[in-house]
Amino acid sequence: MDMPTRKQEKAYEKLSPFEVKNVLIDMASKHARATSSAMLNAGRGNPNWIATDAREAFFTLGRFAMTESRRVWDDGILAGLPEKEGIGARFANWLGVNSMLPGADFLRRSFQYGLNILGFDADEWAFELCDGILGGHYPTPDRMMPCCEGVVREYIIEELEQGNRQNQDFDLFATEGATAAMVYIFRSLLNNGLLKQGDTIALGTPIFTPYIEIPDLPWYALKTVQVYADGTELVDGEPRHSWQYSDKELEKLADPKVKVFFIVNPSNPGSVEISPESAQKIKNIVASKNPQLMIVSDDVYSSFADNYHSLFDTIPYNTICSYSFSKYFGCTGWRLGVIGVHRKNVFDDMIAAMPAAQRIKTAKLYSELAVDPEAIKFIDRMVADSRDIALNHTAGLSVPQQVQMALFALCALIDKAGAYNRLTKDIVRRRYRDFWGNLKWPRPLSPNSSAYYQLLDVSLWAKEKYGDDFADWLQKNFEPIDILFRLAENPNVVLLPGEGFDAPGWSVRVSMANLPDHAYREIGHDLVTILDEYYSQYKKA
Repeated sequence: MDMPTRKQEKAYEKLSPFEVKNVLIDMASKHARATSSAMLNAGRGNPNWIATDAREAFFTLGRFAMTESRRVWDDGILAGLPEKEGIGARFANWLGVNSMLPGADFLRRSFQYGLNILGFDADEWAFELCDGILGGHYPTPDRMMPCCEGVVREYIIEELEQGNRQNQDFDLFATEGATAAMVYIFRSLLNNGLLKQGDTIALGTPIFTPYIEIPDLPWYALKTVQVYADGTELVDGEPRHSWQYSDKELEKLADPKVKVFFIVNPSNPGSVEISPESAQKIKNIVASKNPQLMIVSDDVYSSFADNYHSLFDTIPYNTICSYSFSKYFGCTGWRLGVIGVHRKNVFDDMIAAMPAAQRIKTAKLYSELAVDPEAIKFIDRMVADSRDIALNHTAGLSVPQQVQMALFALCALIDKAGAYNRLTKDIVRRRYRDFWGNLKWPRPLSPNSSAYYQLLDVSLWAKEKYGDDFADWLQKNFEPIDILFRLAENPNVVLLPGEGFDAPGWSVRVSMANLPDHAYREIGHDLVTILDEYYSQYKKA
């Protein structure tokens, strides 16, 4: 496609940034083919690395599972289901005999971790792994298999709570990635009367676009309040966005009309962890002014921050945690996520405190699931809601996915030296330095930054580089999305518009995860070239 007119650009600005991305990819791809050059798509967040130990272990575990099946019943192209009795000893023996297979040593250490650290029964643990990887049964329980839940709970304690054992009493629901978790959380809040059409929720903006779009859907029709990350920091004497929340913005949460606060932490697209001071401010607001505030903390990027503490740990009674394995372990295609809810929580307590008529109405939804449906916990209602309640008996994440999730979690739990964590952080931080260095607008890495994405405010950059008059001229004569089309047309670079995340209009999001290192040097250089082209037009004008 040719460069769009300004009128067409205005139309594109109304779309989700992820839909705009597809238009930009089409444009960049055609130009790349025509010029025999490469397209650089930094619009997606999936990383260009994978965690190897857990994958090798998964495939080797499958070999053991097949021997167990054929041991029970072997008709060549048909085999039986594994037997639990004695499988722990058979698994340990098999791992000893096949110790040279890829992933066998990691499997051995994982099995021992479950036995010695988590206290699993050998047969229960080995059978769950073996039967799970074969996928011959529905998940049992449907919320999450017990040993896999135990492993992932331990991982969440280490990952989101820095090993805090005071807040380890929580349940997990395994989901098809964090995106499914979002859908299930919104739906269950509505189904259980914790949210009603017309209610007010708060969004910690800028934020992942679906959090902005879902509340506007007609079956939710929610009002939204922006808690905007308006903080600034000085770099070389000039103010830059810190993407932190001021006390003034956080005070919006004190209004009892605000029912739920949705936050991505570290943020997307800002990639900054909420400061300890802001977390404490939210905790104080909840305690003194809005004790029934429900909090949903999307912690997908936590692994890339240093010494991360989730609101799930800081304010456990009020907070649902949503976590995905996709970014850290390079497994977006596996669709692995969990929802965490502490066993003592505001959600169950608010449901129990509803007027009798409301409790009866809500419980009626789940009346065919239990003799006493009012006793069903909120997290288990979420499981049922994920399958429109009637299909609750087939709910839950597929069991091979749960096994792979547990193996990923064990990767981190066994790696006490944090070697994998250092590697992944080094990747995104190295690219961060390359991008900003070639942009010729240096930005030191903030102590709270995860560096996974970078949000470049082009209007602020233009002002610092060429002055106020140029920045004003640029904004009056072009649409914010224009720079993205220029990048896509030549030099075939795809970025996302920040405006779709409720970031400043003239901002762009750059993923530091999904391209080779050299690409970020090139993208920085290309942005400089295009800004200079704008400046040349300005001087002629």
